[in-house]
Amino acid sequence: MTESLSPSATAEVAGLLLAAGGGRRLGGCPKALLEHRGELFVERAARALRDGGCTRVHVVLGATADVVRERATLPGCVLVDNPDWREGMGSSLRAGLASLRATGAGAALVCLVDQPGVGAAAVARVRAVYRSPATLAAAAYAGERGHPVLFGADHWDGIAASATGDRGARAYLKEHAGIVTAVECGDVAEPADVDTFSDLERLE
Repeated sequence: MTESLSPSATAEVAGLLLAAGGGRRLGGCPKALLEHRGELFVERAARALRDGGCTRVHVVLGATADVVRERATLPGCVLVDNPDWREGMGSSLRAGLASLRATGAGAALVCLVDQPGVGAAAVARVRAVYRSPATLAAAAYAGERGHPVLFGADHWDGIAASATGDRGARAYLKEHAGIVTAVECGDVAEPADVDTFSDLERLE
């Protein structure tokens, strides 16, 4: 007889895309609106989450959110406004997790909009590690932790409490390093951030 999975093990892993930054080093051009191969960064990252197996995707917007809403094609995504986006990534993470609380999701799989080299393959690989709302997992690149990161719902309160400035969940993950599953993704993804126009020009 085949053993059935518990409800917690089959709970949805929701995608959470942090796309609120103002692009200060890009002359005030929000990274969500940067383009690569004819596709906006925000569209590319949301598609990676969907194609990687996240049926629900929440996208946190901040800088020029109205322009992103007007220009971006984000079918099936829930758009979440973060009025405190100037405070840094931590505020966007808190807003995103808050938006997921009523969905029944067992985990949030977090991607950053400024990493166009992280695609569906890395998302699927990290998502596959989910076992229960207690799961914590992160992509690794040559042993260094990166994104995507998977936060089981049991950890959301603790992460929200520690997410300040641009640190996001860094402090929480460091504190709980012993239970974080590292998922090597260096063979399927390139985790470099796009912070300047020079970085954008170097994209293939």
